[in-house]
Amino acid sequence: MAGTVFFSVSMSLDGFMAPGSAGELMGRQWMELQGWVFPTRFFRENLGLGPGGEEGRDDDLVRATFARTGASVMGRRMFDAGERMWPEEAPFHTPVFVVTHDRRDPWERPGGTTFHFVDDGIEAALDRARAAAGDRDVRIAGGGETILQYLNAGLVDEFSVAVSPVLLGSGIRLFEGVDAERVALEPVRSESSPRVTHLTYAVRAR
Repeated sequence: MAGTVFFSVSMSLDGFMAPGSAGELMGRQWMELQGWVFPTRFFRENLGLGPGGEEGRDDDLVRATFARTGASVMGRRMFDAGERMWPEEAPFHTPVFVVTHDRRDPWERPGGTTFHFVDDGIEAALDRARAAAGDRDVRIAGGGETILQYLNAGLVDEFSVAVSPVLLGSGIRLFEGVDAERVALEPVRSESSPRVTHLTYAVRAR
C-alpha cells in the first residue's frame, strides 16, 4: 500500500504558483519563481544536462522529493503544457496518471515514465497511482486546479511549498478556492536557504 499523498511546489511571496497562461511558462517570471531549483545538481542530472550543479540543502530536498515518489498524478492542462516542453526522457521516471475527460492510450517515454490517462475522476486516478507506487509515496504534481481538487477532497496528507523571494502580481494562486472550513494545517518543518524558504505542513481535517 502506498504511503503519503503529497504535493511539492514553488510559490511566489504573494501566493502564486505559476503565471496565468500556458504561454508564459518558461518566461521571465516563471524562471525567477523556479530559479532556486535550476542550479541544483539533481536538476541537472534529472534533465540530462550533464555534470555540475550545486549541492546543499536545496539539492537534498529536491533529490529526496523524487526519491520518495513512486507515482505521480497530474491534470490534463499540466500534461498538455509539459508534452510540448519536456525532453524526450520526461523527468518523472515513474508512472504518471493524468486526470482527463478524454480517453487515450498510455504514452511510454524513455527512462521509465509512462503516462496513463484516467477519465473517471480524481479518486480513480489516485487509486491507480497508489497501486503503482507500492510502498512509496504519491505526488500530486499539478497544476493548481488539480492540487486544489485533491486538497478539498481530503486526499492530501502533506505538502511542501518553496517560497521564492519573487512577486508575480497575478497568475494562478496556489490556494485560490481552498475549502478552509474543512482543511487544517499542522507545521512540520521550516528551513531557509540563500535562495528560498521551504515550508512543510501536514494536512488535517478541521
